[in-house]
Amino acid sequence: MKEFDFTSEQLPEKLAELKRKTSSLSIFRIISFLGLIGFFVLGISESPVWFVLFFATGAGFVFLVSKYNLLKDQEAIYFALGKMESNRELRKVRKLKSFEPGMEYQSKSHPFSNDLDLFGDHSLFQLLNHTVSKEGKNKLSRLITSDFELRKAANLRSAIDELSAKTEFLQAMEAVGLAFYRDEKSINSWIKWLKQNEQMKSWVIPFAWIGPIGGIIVSVLANLGMIPLGFYGIWVLLGIGLLGVVFQSLKKAGEEIPSRNQLKTYRYWLAEIEKQEFRSEGLRNATTGFLGTSSKASVLLEELDRLGLWIQNRMNMLYIPINLFFWTDLLLYVRLQKWKSKYGELVSEFPERLATWEMLVSLGTFQYELGGKGEIIEVESGIKGFEISHPLISPEIAIPNDFSQNPESSISLLTGANMSGKTTFMRTLGINCVLVNLGLRPFARAFGFGEFQLYTSMRNTDNLGESVSSFYAELSRIKSLIDRIEVGEEIFFLLDEILKGTNTEDRISGSEALIRQVVNTKALGIISTHDIELADLENHIPKVKNFSFHSEIHDQSIDFDYKLKTGACPSFNAHKLMELMGIRFQN
Repeated sequence: MKEFDFTSEQLPEKLAELKRKTSSLSIFRIISFLGLIGFFVLGISESPVWFVLFFATGAGFVFLVSKYNLLKDQEAIYFALGKMESNRELRKVRKLKSFEPGMEYQSKSHPFSNDLDLFGDHSLFQLLNHTVSKEGKNKLSRLITSDFELRKAANLRSAIDELSAKTEFLQAMEAVGLAFYRDEKSINSWIKWLKQNEQMKSWVIPFAWIGPIGGIIVSVLANLGMIPLGFYGIWVLLGIGLLGVVFQSLKKAGEEIPSRNQLKTYRYWLAEIEKQEFRSEGLRNATTGFLGTSSKASVLLEELDRLGLWIQNRMNMLYIPINLFFWTDLLLYVRLQKWKSKYGELVSEFPERLATWEMLVSLGTFQYELGGKGEIIEVESGIKGFEISHPLISPEIAIPNDFSQNPESSISLLTGANMSGKTTFMRTLGINCVLVNLGLRPFARAFGFGEFQLYTSMRNTDNLGESVSSFYAELSRIKSLIDRIEVGEEIFFLLDEILKGTNTEDRISGSEALIRQVVNTKALGIISTHDIELADLENHIPKVKNFSFHSEIHDQSIDFDYKLKTGACPSFNAHKLMELMGIRFQN
């Protein structure tokens, strides 16, 4: 298989040179195609000797087409590399609007995905996703929203750390996907077709060889005058009957085999994987079913691609007379059935396995280009981090914070002024937990947590269609949390502006009741509130600890430092903010 150039240096010059070469090849390809038609007509009407030139010209035409297609493939790769450079710069400065948001994976009922900007506009999915197939996106989204498993995450981290150092491999894999993959056909029916055990009509095999040999003999004898020219018609009629036997099988194959772009993508991906030597257990496991097979996986798909090209172009005006005269469909049928019988079951697993590689390449590319560099801390229980920042905030402006929590201080009450950073801080903790669970490095100097599951309640909105108020939606989230805590689950929860949909008195009493209910369980978490009265619980409940964010109020402005501090917030800024927005208070 041809080695492609996956380097992005001097792309304009490389593209200009490719244009010149493909233009020249196009001219020669047209000339050879016209010669092919001419020599075939002469072979039929004048003398079989012309068939020698016909086959020689045919071989030349196939070579030129192959060469032209490879040059066009290289051109597509260069365009993909240019697009990747542009995307890399956009992600670096966190301009994510042009990237697919993955809204179909958003779920309000999920324990944490709706609150942590994992999907949607300006989301983690947009930063991570380098997949091109629907199956790859599904794999990535399932991993993002998966339950926390630290051992599995550690194995995945080893694989991603290794991948992130294979920059040329990552670039090649992404470029191939961007250059060629198109969701032109669903692969599900193809997989089903590959697994179907279709019994080959073995009696077709001798006729598959009789067809081309007999066609040449009939042509020679007719042109020498040894048999009447009418034998041409008899031979074609006999062929039509035999070709009809395999017509439906080939038609079905033509419908089920993926488009050339899809097969080409899989083939080139496999060729890149086959070049690599992987050390980590996770990456070696991901090659199972590809490497170590009797034939290279990429070669198997190359064979199917060639067969598919002939099968899907059987209605071509040039192919039809050749098929009628040499019964080439019979040869196609025999070769396809032998290939499918030997490799169909194996190849049917390729799309699923390659979707896993799409996911791995996405994570490895993110880790290399943008990912955090933090050390993973081993924490027996609770959570601990130093200089933790949010991955969706540009590193140049992100304000890092330290934080730790353990079962001895299982409830952190977070108070602070409006817009001071409470919600962002809680999301920072949550999304870094997700990154670690993905096998990625955290956006922190060091970060780690014990065995727990994450649960959040932040974006609780009303639903008119279901007649659900935002307050009822929040209560439903809290009930789900309580149900899980009371059966003994270890949960790390993040509750933002708790019970904000009710009056102050009920909010304070309800919040205190919830804190007392969960404080002696296996759960731990952070509760943010504007009710400074709750801060007094630190003096009565040993496991409650106060943290806060402050603001500095000036005459015409309010300054925030976004730094987490111990203790309750000494002042709030809602009154001043309303004044700055134009609300006039009467003295």
